[in-house]
Amino acid sequence: MGTHVIKMPDLGEGIAEVEVVAWRVQPGDAVVEDQVLADVMTDKATVEIPSPVHGTVVALGGNVGESLAVGAELIRLEVEGAGNAPSSSAKQAAPAADEPADLPHGFVPEPARVAEAAASVAQAAPAVAPTAPPPSPPSRPAPVRAPAAAPALRAAGEKPLAAPAVRKRAWDLGIELQYVAGSGPAGRITHADLDAHVAGHRAGRGAAPDTRYAELDGEEAIPVIGLRRKIAEKMQLAKRQIPHFTYVEEVDVTELEALRGQLNARYGEERGKLTLLPLLMRAVVLAVRKFPDVNARYDDQANVVTRYQAVHLGIATQTDAGLMVPVVRHAEARDPWSSAAEISRLADAARHGKAARDELSGSTITITSLGPLGGIVSTPVINHPEVAIVGVNRIVDRPVIRNGGMVARKLMNLSSSFDHRVIDGMVAAEFIQTVRGYLESPATLFVE
Repeated sequence: MGTHVIKMPDLGEGIAEVEVVAWRVQPGDAVVEDQVLADVMTDKATVEIPSPVHGTVVALGGNVGESLAVGAELIRLEVEGAGNAPSSSAKQAAPAADEPADLPHGFVPEPARVAEAAASVAQAAPAVAPTAPPPSPPSRPAPVRAPAAAPALRAAGEKPLAAPAVRKRAWDLGIELQYVAGSGPAGRITHADLDAHVAGHRAGRGAAPDTRYAELDGEEAIPVIGLRRKIAEKMQLAKRQIPHFTYVEEVDVTELEALRGQLNARYGEERGKLTLLPLLMRAVVLAVRKFPDVNARYDDQANVVTRYQAVHLGIATQTDAGLMVPVVRHAEARDPWSSAAEISRLADAARHGKAARDELSGSTITITSLGPLGGIVSTPVINHPEVAIVGVNRIVDRPVIRNGGMVARKLMNLSSSFDHRVIDGMVAAEFIQTVRGYLESPATLFVE
């Protein structure tokens, strides 16, 4: 038997280190060739590391959340044959009982892990008397002087009994009857029970504690690792490096929504339904032709602004793991239906952790939207190293004065942020006004 050491591979794009976000195996597990051993995260995406050989896991190269340099030892396997580790390393991987293991930092041999786990389980397991009788089923608290242990005096789904007058008075007092013990027949709640509840006691016994307003002292420490850490680092970099300013404009999307409804009714079955986003994407594509400084990236180190003719639109997408920005490449060459299909594909890949690295990088300008939760105004953070981000707020119906009369219109705010090192306030305002013009006259979206 020999030892095969798997090192952190070079994942390209100048990546020097990665973060371990999940171990798929543990010491003692048998693995086969091409089986995924670990998930690691680069600056762009999560990457699966497969095993090149068959073997048994001896030790892991670190804990979840730790960063490993490219070339560092990721995992050790016991394999048939000599393996790829020198004989001296093989001996060190299995030292004598009275010798300390000379393993890389973070490696824990299998016997030590197993013994530690067994001791932990033995210490944590409560002693159980085999002859102890089973607990009796829960019943309504008896009228004793000790306070009840639970805040609710009834089982889940059990409705408290009370006369309509009692219920009305409880409503006026802001009392939930579920938390009031009844002294009447079959536990019926009376006016006297309400008085006792308000006073904090019941005649002849202590009152059930009302924990709705109890002080809470618990706390939970949550490590910031994986995608959450990358998001934090990215946001910190953006706010530290980029002098943001935000410009907010109101847009009348009544005609746009009417056109969208007509397009969906006519082409929805064969081409798919359109949301607002693909139409906004087209407006941005047309507007950046007039304002190329907005479709750019700023190199902080070289002090160089690079304008792009291609519009690679980042679409901020919320996933269970956190915020990702998949990229719709060459949005300038897509019609609204093609854009909608690509948004759907990328969003699904991001939410299921299947997005490739090149699908999460290279954007030149970003759109962010919270849909119906979009609020009235927001201050989006620029996706570094871009210089602009367009934020979409929710659509609301509001009264508007038109031609001397009041009419109902669908209004939406665009809250957009810009890098003030590159974009002047006047340029930002003119850019958003151009986008607004396309959205308020939606026919122009399809006229070159």
